[in-house]
Amino acid sequence: MHEPTPATPPQPPAQATQQTPWLEGGLERLFFRARWICAPLYFGLTAGLLVILVKFLQTAWVLVRDSYTLEFDDVFVGILDMIDLVLLANLLLIVMFAGYENFVSKLDVRNHRDFPDWIGHVTFGDIKIKLMASIVAMSAIHVLADFIRVNEISSRTLGWSVGIHLAFVVSGLLLALMDRMMETPASHTDTTRPEQH
Repeated sequence: MHEPTPATPPQPPAQATQQTPWLEGGLERLFFRARWICAPLYFGLTAGLLVILVKFLQTAWVLVRDSYTLEFDDVFVGILDMIDLVLLANLLLIVMFAGYENFVSKLDVRNHRDFPDWIGHVTFGDIKIKLMASIVAMSAIHVLADFIRVNEISSRTLGWSVGIHLAFVVSGLLLALMDRMMETPASHTDTTRPEQH
């Protein structure tokens, strides 16, 4: 009696491989490597950080030097200016790290103990929202500083300051709403997709 020969499993059909034309492949590699042109731009933002540092130290020195003669309103405005500079520096860091990570190359320092947790989780849409939120916060600081010096500025200047701030607030809300509307269809499609067995 002959032993039954085991059935061979069906082989998957061979997929036809298409060879990419050398010109197309070369152009695609060139386009992909062109992203490194943006790297010096992100590195150049460090010059902005240095300028912010100089202005911060200058503001702090004036406050400390004239602390005995300055009025409270002047001290308050000076501290608001320092907070404004810190927010601007944070905004620069977000654009530098998130932009480089999203558009140029992954950062190879993830094992460093001081590596920020938010890097790698900030998308291009998040950059836009954070940018607008920082602008709104800085605009609010300027409006507050104008209210502190309300006796020194004209009503027209104060009205323009409040109007521009409200324009930034409305723009930020519309930007967040548009970003939310763009994400909703994709998430709805993922959750309503039928399971395949």
